[in-house]
Amino acid sequence: MSGRAGWAGDVDVRGGTPSTEDFGQRLRVLRTRAGLSQEALSHSAGVSVRALADMERGRTRGPQRRTVRALAEALGLDDDEAAALEASAALGRPRPRAAEDTAAPVTLALPRDIQDFTARDAALARLTDLAQDAGPDRPVVAVVAGQPGLGKTAFAVHAAHRLAPHFPDGQLALDLHGMDAEPTTPRDALARLLGAMGIADSAIPAGTDDRASLWRSLAADRRLLLLLDNATDESQVGPLLPGTGPSLTLVTSRQALAGLTSVHRCDLALLRREEAVELLTRIVGPERVRAEAQAARDLADLCGHLPLAVRIAGQRLLSRPHERLGKLVARLAAEGRRLDGLQAGSLRVRAAFALSYRQLRDESATFLRRAALAAGADLSPETGALLAGLPYDEAVACAEELTDAGLLQSDPVAERYRFHDLLRLYAAEQVEAEDGPTARDAALDRTTQWMLRRATAAALHFDVDHDHTAPSTDPDPEGAPTGREEARAWLEAERAQWLAALRRAHDTGRHRQVLDTAEAMHWFSDLNQHWEQWVEVFQRSSDSARALGSRREEAAHLNYLAWAHNLCVHDPRSALVAADAAIVAARDSGDGLQEGWALGYAAGALHRLGRTDEAQTRLREAARCLASQSSPQARLAQLTILNTLGTLLRQTGRATEALDIHRRSEQICRAGVPGRTDQLIALYHAVARQQIGNDLAALERWQEAEPPLRQALAAFETAQMPAWAEQARLDLGQVLGALGHPEARETLVAAHDALAGLRSPRQDEAATALAALDQDPAAM
Repeated sequence: MSGRAGWAGDVDVRGGTPSTEDFGQRLRVLRTRAGLSQEALSHSAGVSVRALADMERGRTRGPQRRTVRALAEALGLDDDEAAALEASAALGRPRPRAAEDTAAPVTLALPRDIQDFTARDAALARLTDLAQDAGPDRPVVAVVAGQPGLGKTAFAVHAAHRLAPHFPDGQLALDLHGMDAEPTTPRDALARLLGAMGIADSAIPAGTDDRASLWRSLAADRRLLLLLDNATDESQVGPLLPGTGPSLTLVTSRQALAGLTSVHRCDLALLRREEAVELLTRIVGPERVRAEAQAARDLADLCGHLPLAVRIAGQRLLSRPHERLGKLVARLAAEGRRLDGLQAGSLRVRAAFALSYRQLRDESATFLRRAALAAGADLSPETGALLAGLPYDEAVACAEELTDAGLLQSDPVAERYRFHDLLRLYAAEQVEAEDGPTARDAALDRTTQWMLRRATAAALHFDVDHDHTAPSTDPDPEGAPTGREEARAWLEAERAQWLAALRRAHDTGRHRQVLDTAEAMHWFSDLNQHWEQWVEVFQRSSDSARALGSRREEAAHLNYLAWAHNLCVHDPRSALVAADAAIVAARDSGDGLQEGWALGYAAGALHRLGRTDEAQTRLREAARCLASQSSPQARLAQLTILNTLGTLLRQTGRATEALDIHRRSEQICRAGVPGRTDQLIALYHAVARQQIGNDLAALERWQEAEPPLRQALAAFETAQMPAWAEQARLDLGQVLGALGHPEARETLVAAHDALAGLRSPRQDEAATALAALDQDPAAM
């Protein structure tokens, strides 16, 4: 007796087989004796791992004969052992047993409907149409997919209750446990569906194909509504779909299930703001929402209009009837605490995201969390590849997998992807938890280096001083933009990313790279002067020049900064500070070109500040400084200064002098500038033509003013310079109005709308011109 183990009283030691009547213990001993894991026995017997675990734990005490026979065969039992296993299973089955060919049906009733369900009217109407369209030869399948937290199950359950009257032969709901470690197998799901149709366990076929065939035959002549919730993939769902008959199947999944054919798609979107507030209202009551209407709107925004997040916020407030909405808003406003705040009991936004995250391949999980490090609202696979340290093709595959899983949203046109705001916060948490600061910094440094090299190479397409026959410095020459149009498209699409890279390079002391990138951007910035971020670009580059001790480069980049303050953000006080600093740096380094530019930028700022006489003095000084130099750069600077001086003279009532100066600029353009392309000089010529047209308009020589303004507008449009083109369009519209031309209104409206989009202060001038035209068309 003393030689037995703690539970050996249940075992015949000599034969190694259990003598107990408990089926679970007997099965576990037999499996152990055979040297099989649960997974191995599951594969051999065709029984799910979950079902085996339930049997061995005693949760399932009496499996059916077919299951026991399959287990006996897989375990290699002889007849006596198999009979003993069956006997122990029989003891666990309910008594008295019904006849072998009949059984009480398994109930797969619809879950309880949500009484405060909100919105989704269009999607519900679409499903109603589909339900009415179902016929004997048209079983309808609708897939409800989307990112975690969109309320797919709630929507499908609500729709099923709404549509139940259309399906008098029954409504069945089955959770497929797609997010579990062991999702329901098609074989087990079919057994439950057949049981719900009244088929006894003993009459259910053993094989999946046979079960699917029986299921389809039973569903073929019934008007059924079937809800398959939480599906994992197409292979799980396919065998469960009726083949014929007037049925409607609703399938919910976090996966797109793109491989399912002949199905209707119902991809749920985020709630609109007013819908999110309505959901909140239905949960906490209209009185609390009316009392803090703005806080309710802010709360909806902080929840990202995600139904799960809004519901959690509402349930949290409902459990705290005296807590103000504004208090929760203040808590969620801090990004670092937002996910912590979005939990109410067992409802947690973070848990919903974690379910999907844990299902991902390692590469896709890395891509997702590192994508949270990208700057801007969206990212390209290229950026994702750099951050994740993956080959480009693998990054594309990961991005597509994440899109199918509802964890990223793809752009409808470009190959770009974006996060939901809350999911980005979750992904960022995973970076800290799984990667740590060393891996994170390495990813950011790798991306910074690559992005700045690509941005510099792309911007050099616009630099008139660059030798375009020189070898490319792009980090991936084969994939680099070719030509100005591709370069422009890349710089615009990746604007947030290369700006973040420039910021990181500056903050980590890589000043030469900052300077090289900003210098390359100089000419490109002229084409996009409505971009406010040029202030930051040139502030950082001038700081980097100072850090490197290069006064000449500091002068140049302070001039770029003054330009940005003047024209990009319309801040003349800051422009004057930068220009005065540039004058000092230029004189310290003996750079007459930069001194001339600095005097010009200072003049522009003084003029905007109303200090007109000082502005004229600076402009004339700049013109003299530049005229004494012979370089092509000095000629271009001189053209700019002359055009600016003429404009100032016109605005102070000296239009005739202005016209003379602008015609002088035009003569320089016609003579050409050595070493500069005809296309570049054409742009300077267009500026001169625009100012000549405005001078003539100031002199009320309207007929003469129209042609040069049309020429300037056409040149700017050809060069794709909207900030310049729309100002020329406004000037032309005012002249056409004075002429009583039929195109005047159309031209002014187009200019006003475009200038508003560019945030140009001249939009007010356009509005005034339109108002004057409406009051008295002839007065223009």
